[in-house]
Amino acid sequence: MAAAAAGPPQTFPYDYLFKVLIIGDASVGKSSMLLRFTDDSFDEHIQSTIGVDFKVKHMDVSGKRIKLTIWDTAGQERFRTLTSSYYRGAHGVVLVYDVTRTDSFENLEQWLKEVQLYSPNGGENVVKLLVGNKIDLERTVPREQAEAWARSQGMLFLEASAKTKLGIRQVFMEVVQKIVENPELLANAVPGKPKTTTQLQPQHHQHGGHSGSMYDDDDGGCC
Repeated sequence: MAAAAAGPPQTFPYDYLFKVLIIGDASVGKSSMLLRFTDDSFDEHIQSTIGVDFKVKHMDVSGKRIKLTIWDTAGQERFRTLTSSYYRGAHGVVLVYDVTRTDSFENLEQWLKEVQLYSPNGGENVVKLLVGNKIDLERTVPREQAEAWARSQGMLFLEASAKTKLGIRQVFMEVVQKIVENPELLANAVPGKPKTTTQLQPQHHQHGGHSGSMYDDDDGGCC
């Protein structure tokens, strides 16, 4: 959704620049969720992400124009070393599991440890939302179990289906709304403002997705 033009021209066509990561095991539907939200399309035979890819979505939330950059990370172990640097500057993290695969739910502990390891302040200030994807299929992970785990970790919880669209928009709207409501995160999302967050890990900008930094003023050539 394009931001509505209002008021005097500004240096940036948006008020805030948000960075949200999607993480979780391979084949849980991360790329499908992203594609459904940004392009409203679904590909049954979508290829696995190699490294990191990202897409951009412009939104109006609470009277603010938001440029949302959503980073889709590879779930395979062999790509893990490539993605640690992408936690830098993240305002939100969406953890995804497949409701038909118990192993993808059990592995969430490890994914959460990664968030705590690579995010500033152990990920305390990052908005975290757990998503059980593929609810159009027969589940093996009870909703109550996942909801209880999310609550115990202080994160939001939703279920969705990238195939049927159910809950997909709500996932990203919920994360964006929570970022908007957090003054500290909001202060760190003003476009053009130097970022003060220090990065403990060395930066590796090698990946198979679009090149570009979270802090670029353009859309990185995507979308």
